Amino acid sequence: MDKQRERRVAVVGGSIAGCAAALAAGRGGAGSVTLYERAPGLLGERGMGIALHDARYAELEAAGYLDAAMPWVQLDHRHWYVRDAACPDPLGRRIAAMGFPFRTYNWGSLWHELRDRMPAGTEIRSGTPVTKVTRDGRRAAVRTSAGAEEFDLVVGADGHRSVVRAAAFAEVEPRFAGYPAWRGAFPVERLPDPERWPADECAYVVFPGGHLIVYRIPAGPADPPGRRVNWVLYTAPSTDLTRTPGDPDAHDDTLDDAQRERLARFADALLPPYWATLLKATAREELAVQTLYDFTAPRYTSGPLLLLGDAATVARPHTGAGAVKALQDASALERALSGTADLGAALGAYDDERTPTGRTLVDLGRRLGDALVTRTPDWPALDQRGLEEWWQRADGSGAFGGGRLRTRP
Repeated sequence: MDKQRERRVAVVGGSIAGCAAALAAGRGGAGSVTLYERAPGLLGERGMGIALHDARYAELEAAGYLDAAMPWVQLDHRHWYVRDAACPDPLGRRIAAMGFPFRTYNWGSLWHELRDRMPAGTEIRSGTPVTKVTRDGRRAAVRTSAGAEEFDLVVGADGHRSVVRAAAFAEVEPRFAGYPAWRGAFPVERLPDPERWPADECAYVVFPGGHLIVYRIPAGPADPPGRRVNWVLYTAPSTDLTRTPGDPDAHDDTLDDAQRERLARFADALLPPYWATLLKATAREELAVQTLYDFTAPRYTSGPLLLLGDAATVARPHTGAGAVKALQDASALERALSGTADLGAALGAYDDERTPTGRTLVDLGRRLGDALVTRTPDWPALDQRGLEEWWQRADGSGAFGGGRLRTRP
């Protein structure tokens, strides 16, 4: 294993995927790990939610990529609601109930937990944008404003506008999904009539041309102790609410007062009263709009370059598997690097395992986007059986929540 101990690895991107990649490289035997992060300081103040399927959690906890002590909220079921003037319940008329074995986490808590477990000696270069990555034979160079540095392996964990992916597959460009996601999170104490909505329930509130998902999450490291209400709204794009769809600068952009007012009018017009009030209880600084993309690279490796997380594949959030996939990628990288001193063989093993997963999730995200946003059914006409049949067709491969993680032989 001497070759592994001499191996120099660079990770581009310091978010959840990047921290997990650095952890994987260290466990996989790298002699040194250097992590480049564009943003200065810490990223853990982001307070939005992440949901992980119970089975995927168990696999990732066993693999060492999730800490059982991290705060979480257990969900048990999801209820589907529609607006119905004849229904006295402010939640709306419930058309179906399904099992929903998911744990929810705070993005910031997961980031801090992974960051704290990165290998001792990891060199973290915050506030250091990578401007270009090049390769020459078996090595690759990372260029910043300070100059260029060579590595045996460069891991791209730098999101959907990845510099590493541009070096590996310049022809791959993120494709706008056709609609955005509106996000919000606020302290549960501000929730109207909290006892009416069970704490273990994920609510799917559906309407023509979209849906709202709502669930509770733990407070983040920078928040007062307790829980938060986390919601995501998907609907057809509107220039009244956001800038030009597909604009790369519109990613995770906050809303101004006029946009917030427009969102409130939208909620009153299409959502049952309880959920409309919930959206309007979200302060402007707690709101964000996310432009959605989807794509997957043809392969996850190219020479000494490797892609992980959103740099490799971006699937629409409907899949319920974004964070899961990034952590699974990291686990697969660790197993591949640990399995052989031959770096080429390790990268081939990683590629063979993870590339098909990316294709599956992108296909699922597009299929669910079509079913849940762009070609919604007549929701009020569906009952329990009808919705279950509709969901089975929409899910197709059964990959919702992420596929099963392989384990070390």
